[in-house]
Amino acid sequence: MMERGKIMKLEKKNILFIAVIFFWFGQYVYIPYQTPYLTLIHTSASFIGLIVGTYGISQMVLRLPVGLLADYKNKHKVIMMIGSLSSGMASLFRIIFNNGIGFLIGNLFSGLASAMWISFMVMYMSFYDQDHQAKATSSIVVANNLGMLIGFITSTLLYDVVGMTFICMLSVLSGLISAFFIFLLPKEEAQPTTKTIPSLLKICLQKNLIVYSLLALVQQGVQMTTTMSFTNQIIKNLGATSLQIGLSSIIYMLSAVCFAKMASSKLCMSLSTGKWITITFFTTAIYCILVPQCSSLYLLYILQILPGMATGILFSYLTSEAMKYVPQECKSTAMGFFQAVYALGMTLFPIICGHIVSVSSMLYAYLFLACICIIAGLLSAIYCKS
Repeated sequence: MMERGKIMKLEKKNILFIAVIFFWFGQYVYIPYQTPYLTLIHTSASFIGLIVGTYGISQMVLRLPVGLLADYKNKHKVIMMIGSLSSGMASLFRIIFNNGIGFLIGNLFSGLASAMWISFMVMYMSFYDQDHQAKATSSIVVANNLGMLIGFITSTLLYDVVGMTFICMLSVLSGLISAFFIFLLPKEEAQPTTKTIPSLLKICLQKNLIVYSLLALVQQGVQMTTTMSFTNQIIKNLGATSLQIGLSSIIYMLSAVCFAKMASSKLCMSLSTGKWITITFFTTAIYCILVPQCSSLYLLYILQILPGMATGILFSYLTSEAMKYVPQECKSTAMGFFQAVYALGMTLFPIICGHIVSVSSMLYAYLFLACICIIAGLLSAIYCKS
């Protein structure tokens, strides 16, 4: 009987793992070409920053309520289904309007989809024992990054041939496939909680959760502004072809997948989590300093490994550390708070940097991000020693 239970748990893991890959494929397949495409159709740098930042607005507003709902009603399957379908709907708006406004609306729906990411993570982590939560986190981040990587490879190979509209159609299809796999998961058993909304919200006052949420705000904000947006424009300005822009994104995501896998290895465990967090913030600061001053496309390719390290190792550790002392019955609420806080960074950083680029230059925007990373690295070093 126990053996059958293990097999069923393994099957659910695999189904959800595949659903996650398709979910993030749909969310990111168009991303390497979003900023160059919007620039091509004469969208201003400040409006591009707003479009990119809009992706975080829906998440910022919805993630905590979604987390509360998931803890209170235990409806992860329904929440994940809404997320996958919203991901596909987002790209429908990009296809229908095919301009800056279409991408703005699309990014609002993509943000809505990503707000549901809470339930993907909480359900996947529930398939692991409490002692293996770090392994669970790194595993689900691998699926996350793998979906993005496959998306980046696909758009790199096809963008010049089929254009942005077809790429967005692939995003719609991927959202539907993700929803299909989620449909295959068994319905959750009703587990009514004795906790009230105010008692669930108390977990958001936990010091450890707040600190790592703020650090994740920096990591996700910098990632969204650089590798997911303006770095692609820097590469384009160097005269890169669409294929070369896509290759840059592939290197970044391949690095993220490898480092996410490495996060739970004995090699990484030989150094403390706190030290890894500090080191990775400093390497991200180096990336922000060098990228806007780089005149070599090949050197930029090498530099793309650094944000991959941040996405793979840093984000995995920030997530597992934030959830470390959270009781199981409050996991979704805590995850909602964690993701809502870092969504603030995903919203504000692109908007701020888009404004800096408009009034000054790309260099000053990236130096601003480098300073934020250095401050985060210093704060993490102090907190981890305390």
